[in-house]
Amino acid sequence: MRGSRRRNLFRLQPFAKHWGFRPRACAPYRARTKGPLEPALLPLVKRNAIAGRSFPSWEALEAHLEAWTRDVADVRLHGTTGEAPIDRFQRAEAKALKLVAGVPPFHAARELIRRVQGDCAVEIDGNAYSVPWRLIGETVRATITDGVVRIYHGLHEVAVHPICSGRRRRVIDPGHFAGLTGIKPIPDIALASSPAMPTLLRPLGEYEAMLGGSF
Repeated sequence: MRGSRRRNLFRLQPFAKHWGFRPRACAPYRARTKGPLEPALLPLVKRNAIAGRSFPSWEALEAHLEAWTRDVADVRLHGTTGEAPIDRFQRAEAKALKLVAGVPPFHAARELIRRVQGDCAVEIDGNAYSVPWRLIGETVRATITDGVVRIYHGLHEVAVHPICSGRRRRVIDPGHFAGLTGIKPIPDIALASSPAMPTLLRPLGEYEAMLGGSF
């Protein structure tokens, strides 16, 4: 499966789950399984609905198409089914539809491609999120939605983190470092948003005593 098609599949799956339907893929190399709706509908709209017409605004075009769908397209006898589309819809499809009242809108996820750095983390919006250490150097895909960062390697979800507010913070899952010796994961801490100044190793009072005075 090509990369773009795989990414589209990952976008479709949460959308389908949110609205409660299951997508069915067409059979490979079987164009007839796709269905002729789009090729049949476009010429009808071009030659019947809008041919020879002009509209002063986008809103006027939308109003015309809505009226044309209701008064022309939905009531004509379909050449294949022998039924008016509105009658077939009421008989065969309307009962299968589900109410969407009360269902919150679907929020599309942001999707990012990242390479896992040597510190077992990927950078997203100025913050670092850990992944299993065996993925160092690998390319992963991160999706961001509903306050959660999900990271995938291929088809497998390898990390889940809450979105971290601010910048230059590290969100660490200690389990991502299991089996790795010699490295202690840095906990979730806020780092300075600008380059840090060198830190004095002794309190100022000790320097004052050495110099015999105060600054």
